[in-house]
Amino acid sequence: MATRFKGLSAFPMTPADEAGQVDTQAFSALIERLDAAGVDSVGILGSTGIYMYLSRAERRRAIEAAAAVLKGRRILMAGVGALRTDDAVALAKDAEAAGADALLLAPVSYTPLTQEEAYHHFAAVAGATGLPLAIYNNPTTTRFSFSDDLLVRLAYIPNIRAIKMPLPADSDYAGELARLRPKLTDGFSIGYSGDWGCAEATLAGGDTWYSVIAGLLPVPALRLMRAAQAGDAEETRRIDAAFQPLWALFKEFGSIRVVYAAASILSLAVGEPPRPILPLTSAERQRVEEALEALSALETAP
Repeated sequence: MATRFKGLSAFPMTPADEAGQVDTQAFSALIERLDAAGVDSVGILGSTGIYMYLSRAERRRAIEAAAAVLKGRRILMAGVGALRTDDAVALAKDAEAAGADALLLAPVSYTPLTQEEAYHHFAAVAGATGLPLAIYNNPTTTRFSFSDDLLVRLAYIPNIRAIKMPLPADSDYAGELARLRPKLTDGFSIGYSGDWGCAEATLAGGDTWYSVIAGLLPVPALRLMRAAQAGDAEETRRIDAAFQPLWALFKEFGSIRVVYAAASILSLAVGEPPRPILPLTSAERQRVEEALEALSALETAP
């Protein structure tokens, strides 16, 4: 099951109207771009996929639409995070029935969770289906930090087979991987999100790049990922240099605002981010357009 959590996992936006109804036609078009590019997996209903802004019914519609496009050609992973454990369990069952191949779960909360509460939450969701599950470790958003002891306990739950890690503050990817791998079960996948550091994380031995930009620009992202997977540090850093203006914008404004602006510039029908998130200003959009121009040479396969 851990093989489902390898390589480049592309996370697209979920186009929806002001009422939170998913535009399945526009969404399917985004999924088709990812399938055609040859990404290793498609991760839907992540943070950029606005899962927390969608109802249970709309989340299921999104999964069904993606599954209908992919038809098993790519691994389809769906986010199932929710405040209540019973709701997350229901979402996991929906995802399995709708055609997902794997699940992604964040410890979403209003009242801060203890380590023990998070353990039981993940155990309940992981046991609700036969699908493998990836832990979504996103402390910037959730305000929850997984201890190493908790990760070890979770790794021994049969269906939990991967973790989506944030970038370490000290950028010591090799050190973090060396610390975690001996503690976790054999074959447990350790991948990273935070697009600007994932090429270096892959060079250091990370299994997966959970990528926002690959959900919009899969071809340039694949070129970067394949160079890193091949261990070609010089080529990886050459390609990554073209991404630097975009990475700077991600850090300044947050990736969700930037990719919505980029999708609009590229004439992809995704609409605006859900309120209360506001779109970028005209001047900020101009900076996104310039960053996309820097990547234009990477848009064709090598």
